[in-house]
Amino acid sequence: MERKLFSGTRSGLMIALAVVAPLWCAGAAAADPGLPPAIRAIMDAPRYSGAIWGLQAIELPSGATATAYGPDALFFTGSVRKLFSVGLALNALGADHRFETPVYRLGDVTADGTLQGDLVLLASGDLTLGGRTIADGKIAFTNFDHTESNSLGSAILTQTDPLSGLDFLARQVAQSGIKAVAGDVIIDDRLFDHFRVPNGNVLITPIIVNDNLIDVTILPTEARQAAKVDWRPKTAAFMVRSEVKTVAAGEPIEIALEISPDDSKVGVVKGQIPVGYKASLPGVATLVRTFPIADPSSFARTAFIEALGRAGVAVTAAATRGNPSAKLPSNGSYAKFTRVARLVSPPYAEYAKLILKVSHNLGANLSLALLGLTKGARTVETALAVERNMLVGEYGLSPDGFDFPTNGSGSPDSRATPSAVTGLLAAMRKTKASEAYFDALPALGVDGSLATVGIDPPNPTIAPAVGRVFAKTGTTIADGTLKAQVFAGYIKSKAGKLLAYVVYVNNVTPIGSIADVIEVFGDEGEISAILYDLN
Repeated sequence: MERKLFSGTRSGLMIALAVVAPLWCAGAAAADPGLPPAIRAIMDAPRYSGAIWGLQAIELPSGATATAYGPDALFFTGSVRKLFSVGLALNALGADHRFETPVYRLGDVTADGTLQGDLVLLASGDLTLGGRTIADGKIAFTNFDHTESNSLGSAILTQTDPLSGLDFLARQVAQSGIKAVAGDVIIDDRLFDHFRVPNGNVLITPIIVNDNLIDVTILPTEARQAAKVDWRPKTAAFMVRSEVKTVAAGEPIEIALEISPDDSKVGVVKGQIPVGYKASLPGVATLVRTFPIADPSSFARTAFIEALGRAGVAVTAAATRGNPSAKLPSNGSYAKFTRVARLVSPPYAEYAKLILKVSHNLGANLSLALLGLTKGARTVETALAVERNMLVGEYGLSPDGFDFPTNGSGSPDSRATPSAVTGLLAAMRKTKASEAYFDALPALGVDGSLATVGIDPPNPTIAPAVGRVFAKTGTTIADGTLKAQVFAGYIKSKAGKLLAYVVYVNNVTPIGSIADVIEVFGDEGEISAILYDLN
């Protein structure tokens, strides 16, 4: 779910710039006699007087319509867009696909262990690069992931080490007999053409360390004393300086993150945090904010050189300069060089779960790029064309049923009809990736972006459907308007049926705080539970 709320952040919740036309009628749900009365009552609430609703639920595998309201109108999707980019990538790559990140030496090693040449890490598009892998080989995530900490106001960090994958590769380099590198260390990031998405202006590249973020944890101490500030990962590529003070309990929290005007490798945290501060998110104990990594390749190079040092491999080249990509050999020439290390990722099914459970914007756009590569497309424009052709030609969707002009994650401009969303969900059930796709969705009241819906606070209408609704959420907020709030996925109904469904609401206003968004979440949770109960 893209959840930009009330501060400028890297999160994908940007203002929806396109004009929505045509859409289903606003504030007139009761005019449709086919809607169950309990759903009509929610849609007709005063909060939604100017909003636009859409809904479709179909039975699987028959495709019979259970409920429909505006099924062929285009709506802003928010992060429900990720169902398309990740679903198609999951099917094209395969649920068991693993990313291999090799390291090559471009030269000979002398008797004393000195590499007379360069060391190259070949980026493969591995979203986590070992930084989230836990003991059982799965990918760690939390219900409030750090990728959305600036938009949600905080996060729960995983217990994994973001640099563990680079350390793993560095140890293998040392084990290969290399004790020193006389040449340079280079990141080969040429897997696809890098691109930026309007969703936070995030740079999408095939090299990623800690989601290309610096996590900053801020804790109060005593009034009038400096706050305790820590960050990760710690490298010479980016340092953090704190100017945060602790203030008395009850005073407002005011935190700003800025890049130092004197040094782009230094982030400055300013402001104040009150004694006894508690985040507004359930289960979140500390304040977490993030800095974006502006140059992922140079950052990864520095972090890898430092990992080599920890493994006992000395590098002559300066660690903190830019990535010297001009020194790379020609594409496709690595077969003649010696591989000295390799990191193999968990299966892509685990990545799909991370992306869809927590609504990982970078991961969804990376998935779009990887999908494009399966058809030889190297740019975001050609990857979008590949996706569109597949959705129409292989998945049977109407070309008028969706409009994804710029990105693979959702906001600000992705649109789709309810029929297109349920059509995709139905088509995915017929693919070899169907179970991995289903398992990757947030479960109502259990995990991911649906973890707290119906649970905190308890909702008796939602309670029977907890653990029976599996849906991606999508949210776009801008200028005090909820441009899109969407649930889409599957329901294992009370009568034992499997439903594919989507519920949209666009243009809810005013939105004054995150509490307003949570209330809309609750209403769509209730609609989901009503569909569970009636089918």
